[in-house]
Amino acid sequence: MTARVYPAEYVFPAHPDKLCDTIADALVEEAARREQRAQVGVEVAVNCNNVYVTGRIACREAESIDVAGVARKVFASVGYDDEWYPGPNQLKVHADLRLEPLADGEAEFRRMSDDQSIVSGYAVDLPGTNYLPPEHWLAWRISRRLAVLRSALPELRLGPDGKVIVLYEEMDGESRLVGLSTSLQQQISGDCIDLRRTVLDAVKSELEHAAQAIPGFRPCVPEDLNVNGAGNFAEGGPVVDNGLSGKKLVVDAYGPRVPIGGGALSGKDFYKADRAGAILARRLAKAVVLTGTARESTATVAFFPGDERARVTRLIGDSVSAIETTPWEKLLDLSLAGVGDRYGCLEDLTEVARWGHFLNGDLGWERMGFDNSTASTTPHPNLSPARSGPPISSYPSNATFSPHDNNERKDPTYV
Repeated sequence: MTARVYPAEYVFPAHPDKLCDTIADALVEEAARREQRAQVGVEVAVNCNNVYVTGRIACREAESIDVAGVARKVFASVGYDDEWYPGPNQLKVHADLRLEPLADGEAEFRRMSDDQSIVSGYAVDLPGTNYLPPEHWLAWRISRRLAVLRSALPELRLGPDGKVIVLYEEMDGESRLVGLSTSLQQQISGDCIDLRRTVLDAVKSELEHAAQAIPGFRPCVPEDLNVNGAGNFAEGGPVVDNGLSGKKLVVDAYGPRVPIGGGALSGKDFYKADRAGAILARRLAKAVVLTGTARESTATVAFFPGDERARVTRLIGDSVSAIETTPWEKLLDLSLAGVGDRYGCLEDLTEVARWGHFLNGDLGWERMGFDNSTASTTPHPNLSPARSGPPISSYPSNATFSPHDNNERKDPTYV
């Protein structure tokens, strides 16, 4: 059998594009705290010490949102300070936003799509990777492991910016990493040899965990392993690379193995068709896999302006075989209001923006099971979470995944 090699990448929260996504989603969260059906459509750009925020935020007391304060808090939380420019107090925040209340009747109108959208969702029968492509999950796991080296080992003199790319090979029922490169921001005075040794140890540990999560995975460290392969990486972040929200769409989705629709997620509230559609498509694909209908599945949904429910245009199973969509449309609640009312206030969106919309099995929309209600204004119940491989707590992280109240439901629906 011919070997197949799949690439995947992940970037640290301090990467310029992820800074923008995090600021954008922090603003979505600020608005949702003020009004459940808040309308948010914002984009963020960064360059050097300039932050640009544009769009609309409509909710009660929208004018009270401290946009500059949100941006500064995000920069500080990922490690930009007096040593690693730009620090929060060095930022110049330029906001061109419509901050206003919802128009009369607009909250009720939010059950209908205000735009068109095409979105794909995917799942594969790998519980250890939270039903995601293994190369995408590995890039994420290794990135999380390396991102904490800065705080765990200050003697390495690491900065906040960084990224990882992996090459994952599958052949004859076995798989392994055949290539890995990481770029880690480091002061010139830092010891690059010690850094490589530390990275090697961290990668070994993560590959051993991966062998528990991925059947047939060989935890051998690839010979092709690069640390700062282009040379010293002392200057990073928005000083050397401008950033824009919505640029890391493949990272936010399933990696390059899976086609995506193209709509950004961060910066949009959960009643927006791009964001709601992404959740619904993922849940459709995951339901197909969890019920044993197919080992892997890709779902495509679309919204027309004015639609209240997603249109399931295609549901694909193993060997690109079509699956009849009608039963699945009846089994899951595909309404826009269902997504917004259920998930809009449920999660820490700054962590979602930084570390993935589908990678953590504890997220509300990632929990699957039969329960007792259709979508409503009550939060999603705290179903038994499906952990994605070795627990996240197995290594340090600043991520927080909070449990939520279990609410009684009444009308049987697969949600």
